[in-house]
Amino acid sequence: MFYKPAFRFVPDGTKIRFMNGRFAGLIVSAILSVTSIVLFFHPGLNMGLDFRGGVVLQVQTPQKADFPALRAALAGAGLNDAALQSVGSQGNQVRISLESRDSAAATQTAIGKVQEALSKAAPGAKIQSTQAVGASVSDQLFVQGLEALGLSFLMILIYIWFRFEWQFAVGAVATLLLDTTKAIGFMVITRIPFDLVTIAAILTIIGYSTNDKVVVYDRVRENLRKYKTMNLRELIDLSINETLNRTLGTSGTVFLAALPLALFGGSALSGFAWIMLFGIVVGTSSSIFIAAPILLFLGEHRLRRSAAAPKKPNEKKA
Repeated sequence: MFYKPAFRFVPDGTKIRFMNGRFAGLIVSAILSVTSIVLFFHPGLNMGLDFRGGVVLQVQTPQKADFPALRAALAGAGLNDAALQSVGSQGNQVRISLESRDSAAATQTAIGKVQEALSKAAPGAKIQSTQAVGASVSDQLFVQGLEALGLSFLMILIYIWFRFEWQFAVGAVATLLLDTTKAIGFMVITRIPFDLVTIAAILTIIGYSTNDKVVVYDRVRENLRKYKTMNLRELIDLSINETLNRTLGTSGTVFLAALPLALFGGSALSGFAWIMLFGIVVGTSSSIFIAAPILLFLGEHRLRRSAAAPKKPNEKKA
């Protein structure tokens, strides 16, 4: 015997006409994406150390690292650009990142200031290694990161094209591009550093958003076979309503899982988590208000060729 869950986001049999807001959804999405593209060029992304170059120092403290004291000491030495990150599980390994300097002499001076600050905040601390990230390496990493994003879009396009009709693939990839531009705009506004970690966050968002759209598209395809003469607009509304509880439940679970990382994850994880939270909200809403309307516009006269056929008495008029 099966029992219904005690909590559901929306009651069974919900009949929300999502496609009535298809034009508003597309217009708002277009405005946000265009604004994000403008922000990308000015003021631009806050490039992280991976893409702008700098120095990374691996430090071991005699006891568990006191991050507030270390930050205060580094700021007192004039190193306001220093970023600290805990490494390992023991709590005495610290990674200190410094922005690139104009010359090798300036870099050595900055490293000397780090040693001086460590001697005050954590006597006995040792610099285990020093690694410089040059401009050429940073440019190469940036290009490789963009290539990874482009390749992911291509693979998604091919996958959905083979699994569904081409209208589904175009709708999914177009929506993912819009989601990605909004994520970039979010990073520009919040000044979250754009580095390899945030690229990983964007790729995670793309994967999550793709899964969400495939769930809706699967139900649309099932209903296309089930309701042979139902108008495509009405059929898409029905499919979204039928998958709404699953969509909101999955999104809510992932959102709650990422929220503690954003609030308490520190500088190492907070940027990744905040981008994830933003991507979950944008990806969930875009599955309903962007991907579905695009599918309606592309497939209205192709996916539902029999829409003009006489309807059965029990089917509603579109």
